[in-house]
Amino acid sequence: MTDDHSPTHGHSHGHSHDHSHAMAGGWQRWGSVPTLRAVAALVAIAGVATVVAFIALWPSGEGRDAAMDRASQFGLVSERIAATVEEQVIAPCSYSTPENPQDCREITLTLDEGPEAGAVVVLPEVNLEFESAIPDLSAGDAVILGYEPTTNTYLFADLDRRVPLAALFGLFALFVIGFGRLRGLLALVSMSFTVVVLIGFIAPAVLDGSPALPVAVVAASAIAFVSLYVTHGFSPITTVALAGTLGALAMTLGLSWIFFELTRITGVGTEEALILPFIATEINLSSLLLGGAVIGTLGALDDITVTQVATVSELHDRRPDLSRAELFRSGIRVGREHIASTVNTLLLAYAGASMPLLLFFSTSDQGLDTVASAEIVALEIVRTLCGSMGLVAAAPITTALAVLVVSGDHLADVDLDDPALDDPHLPEDLEPDLGEAVPAEPEAADEPAEISGASWDDFAPEET
Repeated sequence: MTDDHSPTHGHSHGHSHDHSHAMAGGWQRWGSVPTLRAVAALVAIAGVATVVAFIALWPSGEGRDAAMDRASQFGLVSERIAATVEEQVIAPCSYSTPENPQDCREITLTLDEGPEAGAVVVLPEVNLEFESAIPDLSAGDAVILGYEPTTNTYLFADLDRRVPLAALFGLFALFVIGFGRLRGLLALVSMSFTVVVLIGFIAPAVLDGSPALPVAVVAASAIAFVSLYVTHGFSPITTVALAGTLGALAMTLGLSWIFFELTRITGVGTEEALILPFIATEINLSSLLLGGAVIGTLGALDDITVTQVATVSELHDRRPDLSRAELFRSGIRVGREHIASTVNTLLLAYAGASMPLLLFFSTSDQGLDTVASAEIVALEIVRTLCGSMGLVAAAPITTALAVLVVSGDHLADVDLDDPALDDPHLPEDLEPDLGEAVPAEPEAADEPAEISGASWDDFAPEET
């Protein structure tokens, strides 16, 4: 057995576990790495600008109230009331004749909300042949009714899915917290903040008349700050990852802006364009869609940037003797593997949400180039490709920032055209020096490893 004070053990311990020169050690490198100070200063400036813009653009709510009034005047909205189905009866329609027999559904419900809660109402008959919007209902089904006070009429609006959705969210929270523990709980907190920003800031601010693009950019920046720092902690790793995220977002915004102009995306090809001008006349639909492209990219960016910074930090922590070029090459190899697995992320997200549209165009008997030229399709292409380029750019941007910080110097000796960057395997000089490791206790040749003492705590994510 090696003595704890032997030179071999002391060297190995210092080599493997000394975090004094790595970002994992916290902010103790603040005074010794000018690049970290510069990155932190830029992030701080971006944070202050985000807070100031967030406050300046915070909605008063007047625009949203006015839009709701206009929507009500046009009959686009109605009061929603929960109800429970008592019975559904299929019988001849009131207008059915022997020459033209037609069957209708008659649905009886009990109101669960509203001034007439407890009352029994019968919905207007539903023709089985022509009315397909209302699903087949059974006694006990929970539904949502629309109420028209001017005519005192109740109409079917939708199924009431609140209970199963609440159960799904509860199950999701159990999964996240059960495995992620504190990290999982913090991830849920950041997700809740994202929902609040999307619903409580972006929509009301745009309806108040604020320019849609600045609102979306400020919202994306705020979400990036909160989600990264809350989920991953206030550390140099998170700060560098945030800087890479903001840089990739800026690139995505620039590319999207250019190609929105080149393809002349107006927003009039979307379904929302048929309704929004009636309730919010000052909205620029093109800017709104451009802002949506930026926010859509943010979801996958933090995964790439945090991984890249953590990878570079760990490599430097384990092998502080690596040159800047070696460190960058190793980090970018990991980044390329990550990009390869996420390059389809936005495409699948947009395509998955547009399956009915894909089926519609597949029956149009038009060439792919003609279909792609339609604005509603061109919009998704521009958002997907520009967003994907932002994701691809995030890896080298963040890796370079991380190398600059952990090495405290420049990347002048890194040749981005070096064929070694395409080698899927680490070079031999990056393999760990096992000769300096602490020798393990000898074991019998056929003796199985002792695992009886293993527990969940040995494998669960580390709480911070």
